[in-house]
Amino acid sequence: MNATHNISEKNAKRIFNISCIALIVTAMTFAIRAGILGELGVQYGLSGEQLGWITTMAFWGFPLAMIFGGALYNAIGAKLIVWLAFIGHALGLVLTIVADSFWGLMISSFLIGFANGLVEAGCNPIIAQLYPNNKTAMLNRFHVWFPGGIVIGSLVSAGMTKLGLGWEAQVATMLIPTAIYGVMMLGFSFPKLTTKDDSTSGNLKALFNPIYLFLFVCMSMTAVSEFGPGQWINQILEASGATPMLILALITGIMALGRFYAGPLVHKLSPPGVLLVSAVLASFGLFLMTQLTGSAVYIAAVVFALGITYFWPTMIGCTAEYTPKTGALGMSLMGGVGMFAMGWWSPVIGKWVDSAKTTAAQAGLTGNEASLAAGNEVLNSLIVFPLVLIVLFAGFYWFMRKKSDETANSSSLSH
Repeated sequence: MNATHNISEKNAKRIFNISCIALIVTAMTFAIRAGILGELGVQYGLSGEQLGWITTMAFWGFPLAMIFGGALYNAIGAKLIVWLAFIGHALGLVLTIVADSFWGLMISSFLIGFANGLVEAGCNPIIAQLYPNNKTAMLNRFHVWFPGGIVIGSLVSAGMTKLGLGWEAQVATMLIPTAIYGVMMLGFSFPKLTTKDDSTSGNLKALFNPIYLFLFVCMSMTAVSEFGPGQWINQILEASGATPMLILALITGIMALGRFYAGPLVHKLSPPGVLLVSAVLASFGLFLMTQLTGSAVYIAAVVFALGITYFWPTMIGCTAEYTPKTGALGMSLMGGVGMFAMGWWSPVIGKWVDSAKTTAAQAGLTGNEASLAAGNEVLNSLIVFPLVLIVLFAGFYWFMRKKSDETANSSSLSH
């Protein structure tokens, strides 16, 4: 795991640690927002659709930042991009705490989302450049801290809610890791790394590769499969008999562990194989959530977690492995389309929540029965995304395997 480019292991490790702490802040914003969404709705009298639009601002800020950061990465470097992320996190979190209206929450949510996108845009490429002979393993280790940060955020949200602490205090806790990664960057220089894929114009041309375009479409669905249930978990599972934020912590804990030990599985199944198995498990996990109640919901959560664990890093890995000429821009846009899709779907999911509650009420259901029926209806809508992915990834697995066999045959014939 030694860094190259004549950079000391100590400096490479510091950059990696800065990146991981910045990603923890990013992840905590997802978890704590999911935990306080209902409280925001009550305090400001917001509908599910309006809460969806607040969530959307975070998801749309993310891809815009990734487009910005990906396009400028070669020119301005990783450190300036991560500094801008720090400013966005600090400003967005403070503005969220002092916001007193729907529009205040919209603006602060956008700033946080923009900062989150800058973290990915700055950190993914620098880690790939720092460890050119071990990209996949180190990117997976970096992405451990997305689910890891969600575990931290989920437990903070659940614990502080039980103690009766309001949403403002929960948001304020995220200023602590934000300050830590800001201080770690003071007086520290990121190295200027160069690779053969550092031409932005060359990266742009490479985006029109059919494999990249296919992955681009799939990423929009893997993101909704992963984040859709997570962002609305309180609203969807509040009547299931299980604690929604503990389910979120369980799911993301499994994701962190799985990503840390991803290497052997990816080598055994191949990236397309991992994606296919993931889509099957994600679909089955969501189906089980509609069928089980009480403590059995935790079993469904484990299956679902195993399904979504490898979606995000494997899609980024496929981009680096199968379309390397897209460079930093390709990785940034791939992550960006995932978040943009989630932003587009978030108000739609909010409408599904509103509609499902209305349908349950019209059917004469009340209390927990109404909430449970509404939650199951929303899950039945969300399951469509991983089901479509099963078909797409099965085709991708077959295509890449055929291509690999043809390459192997060609190589043996040439000898």
